[in-house]
Amino acid sequence: MTANPLDGFVVDKSTIGYIGQDLQRPECILARRDGSLWSADARGGVMRILPDGSQKLIVQKAEGAFAAATDQARRFTEGTLPNGLAFDRKGNILISNFGTDRLETMDRRTGETRVLHDRIDGRPIGKVNFVLRDSKDRIWLTISTMTRNWMRAVSPNIKDGYIALVDGKGIRKVADGFHFTNEIRLDAAEEWLYVVETCARRIVRLRVQADGSLTDREIFGPEDTGGFIDGIAFDAHGNLWGTHVMADRIFAITPAGELRILLEDIPDPAPVEAAMRAFAEDRIEPAHMLAMGGTIAPWFASVTFGGPDLRTVYIGSLRGTRIPFFRSPVPGLPMVHWGKR
Repeated sequence: MTANPLDGFVVDKSTIGYIGQDLQRPECILARRDGSLWSADARGGVMRILPDGSQKLIVQKAEGAFAAATDQARRFTEGTLPNGLAFDRKGNILISNFGTDRLETMDRRTGETRVLHDRIDGRPIGKVNFVLRDSKDRIWLTISTMTRNWMRAVSPNIKDGYIALVDGKGIRKVADGFHFTNEIRLDAAEEWLYVVETCARRIVRLRVQADGSLTDREIFGPEDTGGFIDGIAFDAHGNLWGTHVMADRIFAITPAGELRILLEDIPDPAPVEAAMRAFAEDRIEPAHMLAMGGTIAPWFASVTFGGPDLRTVYIGSLRGTRIPFFRSPVPGLPMVHWGKR
């Protein structure tokens, strides 16, 4: 049996470096082969960061002639909050917009943006969270909740999240009944789709059928990982890395389903314990959440493998202003935009 490259590995905090400055809510990060990073930004766009540290904010704006109508253009981008990102096959950026509740596409050079989908089955799509493109050029989309005030869905009792698929047939719902659907990933063979259920504090997986339908739902790893999971990413060995948001941990679940804590940044465990008690009793409030968070990058949100050897791990966060990174003993699984896996 092949040894797991993560055997005995934990992140040495003294080796953590940083890139980027004055960022706002760098929740999701994409890495390209040229060494550039593309980070969601709360100012309504995407920050491009080059290997030398120089950066440029590409701000979303209405596309084409529509942009000439000032009031319409302003309304188009009002409340925008880019969350999950993915590159389309042309290299432009798919945005799951948590502020406008839309799936959008943005020209990575000009910022020109158009809406791909904001409704499904004739109804508003819901709280769009994450977007993923597969090798067949299909787009997978997570909707965390249909609850109008999404904060009320941070509850152990609400499971109205779902997954949508966009392909040549349009957009359709392919799985539902999730406890606040968050990030999703496909394994190397694209046989299984792995789904974060943030408010169930677990990961489930579903078998991907040829037509895009999802079957055989099952829990992957522990039934309760001990924290609110936000982002996930596979390494080349098949370990599924993830983040605990607010409690600020990075963990990995091995192919055998074993949970391993790789990095923990919890200066004071008391607020974490208080928040978990409040959540279990369905009375968690923003004050509980704001009391949590470490010092490396408050509210870990995602993990991204990058660098020329895919062994540099970047940490996305909700309250950080720069991007921490460290070296991994195993490369990440290449994203679709890197080319052949």
